[in-house]
Amino acid sequence: MKRRSRGRAAASLRTKRMASPEAGTVNFCPQCGKKVEATFTFCPSCGNRLPEQEEPMQITPIPSQHELNQKSPGELTVVVRSPVKKKVEICLPEKGKASTSVKQDSSQTAVTTRSPREATKAKPGSHSPKKSKIASVTPLPEGEILTDLNDKQWKLVKLLSQSDIGLMYEAESASGTRCRNQRFSLKLDTKDGRLFNEQNFLQRAAKRATVEKWKKQHSVPLLGIPSCIGFGLHGSNYRFLVFSDLGRSLQSVLDDGACNLTEKAAFQIGIRLLDVLEFLHENEYSHGDITAENIYVNPLDLSELTLAGYCFAFRYCPGGKHVPQREGSRTPHEGTLEFISLDSHKGAAPSRRSDLESVGYCLVKWLCGFLPWSEELTNPCAVMEKKARYKADMLKNPKLSCGWRAIPDAVQRYLQRVVSLDYEESPDYEELRLFLRKPLELMKASAYDSVDLKVAP
Repeated sequence: MKRRSRGRAAASLRTKRMASPEAGTVNFCPQCGKKVEATFTFCPSCGNRLPEQEEPMQITPIPSQHELNQKSPGELTVVVRSPVKKKVEICLPEKGKASTSVKQDSSQTAVTTRSPREATKAKPGSHSPKKSKIASVTPLPEGEILTDLNDKQWKLVKLLSQSDIGLMYEAESASGTRCRNQRFSLKLDTKDGRLFNEQNFLQRAAKRATVEKWKKQHSVPLLGIPSCIGFGLHGSNYRFLVFSDLGRSLQSVLDDGACNLTEKAAFQIGIRLLDVLEFLHENEYSHGDITAENIYVNPLDLSELTLAGYCFAFRYCPGGKHVPQREGSRTPHEGTLEFISLDSHKGAAPSRRSDLESVGYCLVKWLCGFLPWSEELTNPCAVMEKKARYKADMLKNPKLSCGWRAIPDAVQRYLQRVVSLDYEESPDYEELRLFLRKPLELMKASAYDSVDLKVAP
């Protein structure tokens, strides 16, 4: 009887272990070998999606001889369910010579080997390969009338740009005659797209009264926060926001042939961005996607500069409590790949240092024409690895890390200060502005003068 009891106890223990959810837990990343937590969807070290956990094998324990004698054959069942086979794609990092692609089916497992560079490296062409911009929303025809939540009507005049996060139109008022000749900017996206996140940010943290109060408190004459004057839904598929005329994007100006900015223009824009970021961060938000495509200048008044594009805005400090640094908690590589921070590459929420890091990358790109990873933009992991090495070198010796192209001392000092920040650390914005203001003072220029650009209307 004791032997039978021990047999039943052992069978029960085996059943509990095999049916436990922890039986299929992934404790390491198959790509880079780093340890990960069971709740992670993406690896915080290399940014790749972790293989999904297999369903654990479930086995009903075999009954003892005593139980067999007491039950009829029809009452006894033994159920064995094999784990579901799933296709798993694995790509090893650059340190390995090859990556493995593992494909599983019900009959066999095949392993193939390929070089990650052969599969993903961008073809060398220009210094900055452009990311493919495929609109996720079908454009509306010019002349279409949209009605916002306040029953104001807006007429689409011209499609200015389109990307995978929305369309930008030139628009005019179709209500009354007072604003007939005034131009507006209308951003259009799918109803359930990221534009809702931008709308939420503008309603919560960028109200006109809040902006004006902050400008007075900080003695800032100009603050580049967009003025949203209307929003609504169109049909069953579209969401839109209406702004005062934003002007032209800095990227479109660079595409006109300017290529690189002058140091004066880069430092002016850099200081103006720091003003905007200080405002955002004090209001508990980070921007998350700072790039020339989201910076606008007014061709008729080059002192007007606006930071737009808040689709990736994140409330990093709700109620005054900073969110913890949790790599793998968000989609890795979210935002414009060339300029996002290392935190965003690893799937951590963008914090204050993330925005400041992106500004530094923008300054280098605008002044030098490219970044060390500009030719790797089709390979997010390669971009992330180069940024990690770049930051490490910058902390050790900024001169060595910038040997590939001369960078102004002001930008080097800025970058070295930013990459030394902790995730939750509050930056010294005035110190960062001072790095860029000093060379402007030598040029007898101010950040709030007309930006040193030649912009066609």
